[in-house]
Amino acid sequence: MSLSSSTRTPSQGARAAGRSTGGGPNRLPSSRERRPALAALAVILILLGAAGSALIALNSGNRSDFVAISADSLAPGHKLEPKDLSRGDLAGATGGLIPWSEASKYIGRYTTTWLYKDQFVTPENFTKDGQQPIPPGAALVGISLEAGRAPSDGLSVGDVVSVTRVPTANQDSGSAVTLVKAATVTSSAGAITDSKTSANSSLNVTVLIPSDQITTVGAAAATKSLLLAKLAPGTKTDVERNGGAN
Repeated sequence: MSLSSSTRTPSQGARAAGRSTGGGPNRLPSSRERRPALAALAVILILLGAAGSALIALNSGNRSDFVAISADSLAPGHKLEPKDLSRGDLAGATGGLIPWSEASKYIGRYTTTWLYKDQFVTPENFTKDGQQPIPPGAALVGISLEAGRAPSDGLSVGDVVSVTRVPTANQDSGSAVTLVKAATVTSSAGAITDSKTSANSSLNVTVLIPSDQITTVGAAAATKSLLLAKLAPGTKTDVERNGGAN
């Protein structure tokens, strides 16, 4: 019997087939297969760049005008004039800044901090409407008034009043003494009579007085022995306000 058929070696085709089957999973992608992925990545990067440019352009165009300082510097207590302000435009986060359309509301108010050229400002940089800083040699004193101690229609900010100490119920023999001839009312709250119930109430005011009268006016205010009488508008006050006006 011939044994040649059983000892024959595998053919070259079989060996090649075996190598092909075992090495399939390790095959690297061809350059043709990588091209679509690279093209997609390039498209994404282009779209992101275009979106960023559009956002920048949008923000650049969405600008608004705000109040800025035109003077080289303004000290605290400076009375604001139109020439002190300029208009500047900004985009982005501008919360708290004063819009240019409201600039006129702040003319005549006083600065509360140092301000410098081209600085954008907020309402906190100025006094409130009607509020004034305390001039040198002056003081603000709070007074609580009941019925008969002030005009029944009340007192308003800017009113000029005389401040008089009058005898209390157990001092009928005393005489009235004018402590401040003309003081300015800087704030007012409450009323002599409650508008809803018509019951007696309290009127609380703050007045600007000479600093050398703090003790006497303060002591009289504590004992509720003060009387405030409203004077004619434009009456020269005992304390000169900032800006040179009385």
